[in-house]
Amino acid sequence: MNRDYIAHVRKKGDDSWAAPHLLKDHLEETAKRAQSFAAKFDSAEWGKAAGIAHDAGKGRKKWQNYLCFKSGFYDEEAHLEGKPGKLLHAIHGAKLCEDLYEKGIGRVLSYCVAGHHAGLPDWSGAEGAGMSSLDFQLTQVKDLNEIEQFILDEIRSANPQLPPRQFSRNLDLSLWIRMLFSCLVDADFLDTEKYMEPDKADQRGKYCTIPELLERLREFNRKLDESTVDTPVNKIRREIRQKCIEMAQQPQGIFSLSVPTGGGKTLSSLAFGLEHAKKHNLDRIIYVIPYTSIIEQNAKVFREALGEDQVIEHHSSLDENELTPRSRLAAENWDAPIIVTTSVQFFESLFAAKPSRCRKLHNIVNSVVILDEAQLVPVDYLAPILETMQLLVDHYHVTFVISTATQPAFGERTSNCSHFKGLKNIREIMGGPEEVKKLYDSLKRVQIQLPTDFHTVSNWEDIALELRNYKQVLCVVSDRKSCRQLHKLMPEGTYHLSALMCGQHRSEVIKEIKDKLDKKETVRVISTQLVEAGVDFDFPVVYRALAGLDSIVQAAGRCNREGKLGKSGKVVVFVPPKKAPPGFLRKAAETTTSILASLNGQDPLDESIFQRYFAELYWKANSLDSKGIIPLLKPDSLDFGMFFRSAAERFSIIDDSQQKTILVRYGEGDKLIDTLKKHGPDRQLMRRLQRYTVNVYKEEFDLLLRRGSIEEVQPGIFALTSSIEYSQKIGLMIDDIMFDPENLIIEGS
Repeated sequence: MNRDYIAHVRKKGDDSWAAPHLLKDHLEETAKRAQSFAAKFDSAEWGKAAGIAHDAGKGRKKWQNYLCFKSGFYDEEAHLEGKPGKLLHAIHGAKLCEDLYEKGIGRVLSYCVAGHHAGLPDWSGAEGAGMSSLDFQLTQVKDLNEIEQFILDEIRSANPQLPPRQFSRNLDLSLWIRMLFSCLVDADFLDTEKYMEPDKADQRGKYCTIPELLERLREFNRKLDESTVDTPVNKIRREIRQKCIEMAQQPQGIFSLSVPTGGGKTLSSLAFGLEHAKKHNLDRIIYVIPYTSIIEQNAKVFREALGEDQVIEHHSSLDENELTPRSRLAAENWDAPIIVTTSVQFFESLFAAKPSRCRKLHNIVNSVVILDEAQLVPVDYLAPILETMQLLVDHYHVTFVISTATQPAFGERTSNCSHFKGLKNIREIMGGPEEVKKLYDSLKRVQIQLPTDFHTVSNWEDIALELRNYKQVLCVVSDRKSCRQLHKLMPEGTYHLSALMCGQHRSEVIKEIKDKLDKKETVRVISTQLVEAGVDFDFPVVYRALAGLDSIVQAAGRCNREGKLGKSGKVVVFVPPKKAPPGFLRKAAETTTSILASLNGQDPLDESIFQRYFAELYWKANSLDSKGIIPLLKPDSLDFGMFFRSAAERFSIIDDSQQKTILVRYGEGDKLIDTLKKHGPDRQLMRRLQRYTVNVYKEEFDLLLRRGSIEEVQPGIFALTSSIEYSQKIGLMIDDIMFDPENLIIEGS
């Protein structure tokens, strides 16, 4: 029996080798952590078993000899199975689970153990997995008899008996397996980090408790109330916040927060979250936001209220690379009390297969998840998203708050002989229909001017001439190409806002715009829809290119936000030269046109219209599970066969095959990119670099690469080679290669 087998090795700063990380210690500590994580959803013994089995394959002389590739020397990256030429070890633990446990128990654990480096596998090659399928890999393991006896004894002793409940059909079992996988992966990462980078490991967990954060928020709100003018709008905001505090005492479940734009949802929903978390002893608040532009603004508000070091922003794909030990350890696990993330990051993680994306999932358990601007949840994935949300509420102690001015029709309903499964028992925080209507009426601050003819197009030159007539005006268009076309026609000094500007750049420009608005100086802005959700501009006049009704209402929320003009804010809707792209966005615009044309004098901002709009829009959608996610994750009765990897590849809100992330040399980004090039990734550096990223279409990326504008600074991470191709006014300079995404879209897809 050899209890001195090694799990990991590392070099010290002087290039000498540190004492090795013993395999016995690693298995025991990983099992303890995974057991503790899984206990939160009544699966402690399952987490322990996965932790003991995950690196069992290292308990072979063959693997130990492979680790010591020369006498007296080691391979520091031996354990990284994802790299070419690495000797496999994870599948051996999976095979042991299959052989030593009953069939159902072994299959659940073998998915987790087999995937802890390479990602959750597909069961068979039916979806094209081939030799990477779990079924095939299990047949290739021939040397289990070489594994040390003490490991076999530990695995047998950890045998879990029963799952926590009887699983329902569809996504229930696959979500539970992914949760167990998350517990294992995070436990493995954390114990490895403790050995590989002990200084960084010591920095984890230094956050305030939920009760401490709640006291900070109460004090912040008290000072805010004392310092703000007692206007009618501010009075209503305080009433909304108080209602949130009262409703937070209710049992966990699903809540809606229907508040018009400008009603102070950000701080009110935070108050609900912290009060609710304290009441039910929950671990964290997770804000899920559609655009990085809102993340930057909301995270700033949260930091002002709770403390600079209490809030984690997570909205980048930069942590997805797993080719080095350091980049693996840099991945986020959402171990802070306040997480602010994007809907892309949140929802794609719920269906992910990669360890770096899945490791955070167990930290969604025991939390309040606030879906800000929930109407932007992608319709193509609505069925699997809503089913997963309901499962999180029913079995993982999660409370959801669906927060928006334009409530989507997410509730379960039956009409016209059709059934929409939706969410069950949604409770409206602001009260019944009459109370909600009264609230919307009290916060009405604008008049909307609709086109006299929805078939008559306004060209950009005419729109530019109209905009010049206003000293302060915001114009929102639906795509970045239109944004730049219109901006070019505007007078010098007009501001531009789009996703071709990195987050730090946008934040600085937004601050400049707000300062000019406050000082009543001339300020004209051309923006994409990124300003529509959460950016608290207060313009007297807003123009909006025809789009979905929710977009128009959100744009109106940037007009007369503080109510200083009474109810005379002006919102002008116009028909732009370019239609929305074929597919869902065009259906949204067409549905809006149909509804607005038939209002017969009814206010377009009347909240009663939203349910009709979304119900019609969902009915028009080709499918609420257009990529077939649910069938891939619905286990067959014979083998528990599921296709985790295929589902993850299909569940891509932003098509990775068509978009790439690059780092730009703007401001501090220049120095941070050079640091990344020289020293490689670490957790803090990758967090800071998130503010200096821009997503581009693959065709643009390829052209930038061919002309030498970008370089690979670390494996899979690309950055601008110089700051010349990044404009201080409009961001990344790709006008000559500006790609039109409409060319990719096929009607009906």
